[in-house]
Amino acid sequence: MNRRKKIYEGKAKIIFDGPDPGSLVQYFKDDATAFNSEKHSIIEGKGVLNNMISEHVMNGLSNVGIPNHFIKRINMREQLVQSCEIIPLEVVVRNFAAGSVANRLDLSEGDPFARPIMECYLKSDKLGDPLLTDEHIAVLELATAYEMEEIHYIAFRVNDFLSGLMYAVGITLIDFKIEIGRVYKSEFPTLVVADEISPDTCRLWDSNSGRKLDKDVFRHDLGSLIDAYSEVAKRLGVLPNANLKRSGKPKLVH
Repeated sequence: MNRRKKIYEGKAKIIFDGPDPGSLVQYFKDDATAFNSEKHSIIEGKGVLNNMISEHVMNGLSNVGIPNHFIKRINMREQLVQSCEIIPLEVVVRNFAAGSVANRLDLSEGDPFARPIMECYLKSDKLGDPLLTDEHIAVLELATAYEMEEIHYIAFRVNDFLSGLMYAVGITLIDFKIEIGRVYKSEFPTLVVADEISPDTCRLWDSNSGRKLDKDVFRHDLGSLIDAYSEVAKRLGVLPNANLKRSGKPKLVH
């Protein structure tokens, strides 16, 4: 890993130059963060699980014709992905009220929406990832009107696929976040799903008990994050054979 040129390091991943032109290597870290990094721990095995789950989901998206940047998994912590220009938006699709939207609209957690809703947030830790309207996005020239139509279409297609995937294994998809990238292969860029789709970027509840199987376990100290993520991986049939620590005890980072 040290021999590669580091392109970018975020909260949960490191991006390196790939072996071929137009490719990158995405390395999954064990860092867990919440509340704009005010809470930060190292949880051994988290990156492995997210890598495996995201591979499974991205392959599923490809199988139903939803474009994404995933090429292949390299090892337990790394993926080969297509290089793309990330649009600086966090695209969130919500099926039920939870997290910030429940507080913002004075809703009870778990209240269903009459139909899925999509929200966009500016990717800016400095500003606290503020909610944007399509008008804000246009004025800031973050995406064109055509791209926003395509982002809506992609986001709801991902929601349909991911909701069904999770429903089949007894999990309710409450909401999720994706990032969208531009791939330049012609005069007009193609939009693809980028980053990852994992329990780090989704709210996932057990359909029977309502038990949380996502990063809210870490955010709100609800138990072992590794146990929660392992449960998702096990139900999806992708639990690695690696000897992950089952205690889920985090190493606190100061």
